[in-house]
Amino acid sequence: MSVDTELPLEPEPGPEREAAPAPVPQEVPALDAAPLTVAAPGPTPPAFPDRSTGLVIFGVFQIILGLLAALMVPLTALGALFSRLGPGGGMRPAQYVSGMATYGFVAAALVALGIGSVQTKRWARALTLITSWYWLIMGVLITVLITAMLPVAMRGALAQAQQNAGTAPSADVSTGVMAVMLTIMIVFAAFFLVVVPIAFVVFYSRKDVAETCRRRDPLERWTDRVPLPVLGASVVLFTGSLYLVVIGLTTPMFPFFGKYLQGIAGAACFLGLAALDLYLALAIFRLKPLGWWMAILTVPVRLVSMALTYARADLMQAYSKMGWSDEQLRILNANPMFHSHVILWWSLLSLVLFFGYLLWLKRYFRAPAAPSLAVPVSDSLG
Repeated sequence: MSVDTELPLEPEPGPEREAAPAPVPQEVPALDAAPLTVAAPGPTPPAFPDRSTGLVIFGVFQIILGLLAALMVPLTALGALFSRLGPGGGMRPAQYVSGMATYGFVAAALVALGIGSVQTKRWARALTLITSWYWLIMGVLITVLITAMLPVAMRGALAQAQQNAGTAPSADVSTGVMAVMLTIMIVFAAFFLVVVPIAFVVFYSRKDVAETCRRRDPLERWTDRVPLPVLGASVVLFTGSLYLVVIGLTTPMFPFFGKYLQGIAGAACFLGLAALDLYLALAIFRLKPLGWWMAILTVPVRLVSMALTYARADLMQAYSKMGWSDEQLRILNANPMFHSHVILWWSLLSLVLFFGYLLWLKRYFRAPAAPSLAVPVSDSLG
């Protein structure tokens, strides 16, 4: 029996099997290869409208007002020159020096704030808002004062002019002309003293204006170190100290508890009060409770001293002791606004309002918390 040798069978024909893919060697990144970076998203648009155009417009308007105030400096000097031709003699040097200094300071401040607003600076926005509020409050008081006292003053001036001329013009014509002049002057005062500062307050108080200044002026400025109301009180005190220096050097007539101190004594009191206001401005700016308490205690003393002096002392006599001529005193006494002490009482009212504002600022001058008595562990082990 023969043994058949079995040979391996051929594979059956069929679809060819796909060869398995050869493994791809993994590339090891080099150690010095730069890391992959993801492209940063584009800048997101601001969530507030940009008000740089408005800041430029209001800044240019401030510069124009500053130039107009600067124009008053030579006009004041020219008025002092022409006053020598009048019957009362020329103006005393102190009268026009103080006016020129005031107009010069206002012009410099407005031009500087206008340039800062055009450049969208933080400090310009803060200081402009403060000065606009002060401008508005004082403007309302001045407009009310003009509306109440200007008709009386103009009637007195008209009667004086008729008496000097020796004529008696028609009452209807005089009343009509005076009414037109009064209307123009009151509207003019109301526009520049009330309407214009309201526009400044509304614009610079907007949150998008503040955000525009923060975005375009990212650096922290000195006006950002304290709350805006505290900065306002500090600016008012600082400005008042400069004004007291000017008055002390030009018109040293200090109201002191029922009488006017003049000469060296009056100048010394004005300069001492200016130094006090300067210290209070710095102390309040640094949020020192001592500065706030000193302001609260000294302002009522000033109020009492001014009220007693305005009620008892003779202002005309004080001016006569300063060397004013009889003709100048007669002209000044004929003016109801000076004779009735309206301007002096108006300044007293302004000080009362500022005292109320200081009381409202109490919330920003809290006493510092007492330090803890616990000793840190790291310090005790060291």
